[in-house]
Amino acid sequence: MTAPQHLLEVRNLKKHFPIRKGLFSQVVGHVKAVDGVSFHVDAGETLGLVGESGCGKTTAGRTLLRLLEPTGGEALFDGKDVFTLPQEELRLLRRRMQIIFQDPYSSLNPRLNVETIVGEALKVHGLASGQELRDRVVQLLERVGLLASHMGRYPHEFSGGQRQRIGIARALALNPSFIVCDEAVSALDVSIQAQVINLLQELQDELGLSYLFIAHDLSVVKHISDRVAVMYLGEIVEMATSEQLFHDPRHPYTQALLSAIPVPRPSRTKRERIVLTGDVPNPINPPAGCHFHPRCPYAMAKCRTGASPPTVEIAPGHKAACHLIADGQTPPYARP
Repeated sequence: MTAPQHLLEVRNLKKHFPIRKGLFSQVVGHVKAVDGVSFHVDAGETLGLVGESGCGKTTAGRTLLRLLEPTGGEALFDGKDVFTLPQEELRLLRRRMQIIFQDPYSSLNPRLNVETIVGEALKVHGLASGQELRDRVVQLLERVGLLASHMGRYPHEFSGGQRQRIGIARALALNPSFIVCDEAVSALDVSIQAQVINLLQELQDELGLSYLFIAHDLSVVKHISDRVAVMYLGEIVEMATSEQLFHDPRHPYTQALLSAIPVPRPSRTKRERIVLTGDVPNPINPPAGCHFHPRCPYAMAKCRTGASPPTVEIAPGHKAACHLIADGQTPPYARP
């Protein structure tokens, strides 16, 4: 019996940005923003992708949609490699793959009203026009908590939360199966974040959507994600179910991230804060061996000079890339 096919399967995804210098703009190096990332997303599932700013999570999300062209790897959506599809087939496939951007203001054209912004995709793909288009826009706006009377307004007339709802309505216009949520709530107030997260979950339950939820707020990721992948310097260092990751983190970097989550009553909660020393290494010239070793409190000789650490399956669905774990050890972690 064959295993069920994943909705999206990403294999060894790479995105390197060339560095050009001189009169003839010769390539003198590359920024290795994403360097060999692999993961999958199932139908109706939310995969959280977390890490520090600059780790490559947004680049990964945009590259698998081909908003950025990949350097290498595969992204199989329903068995079709997104990276090798001709333009016409890619155009059809994009109906099923959408994105919600981080900034709800800059992602909306200030010269267009809401009706044009939300209905543009329907018009471009020839799915609706005239009164049918207007009716569909009204349905979309009402579904995300806005009013039909908002159609004639422009982005500057809305609050940040309302603008993000417009972005969600635009992403839903073509009835997608998969949506990349690129820091979709990070620019919003905390109370508005909760409203938008609840809306995304309601839409997922109703429409069977799959999300790649990119974020740096681990509290939000824990709430919405089924599984979580942790990125560091263009690589995934740990992946597990949300429950596994937050209750039994194994990679030293994951442990440091979780130790930084604010707690409601610090005076009543005993937790050791893991403070990482040094800066994130330069992605132009990443360290040899384990990329995390310059900041890791448990680094060994093989971490500094050896090969990249292998990805080890600790438990079903729980994987981590660490030499210490590969040797059968677990970095100590002070749990609450």
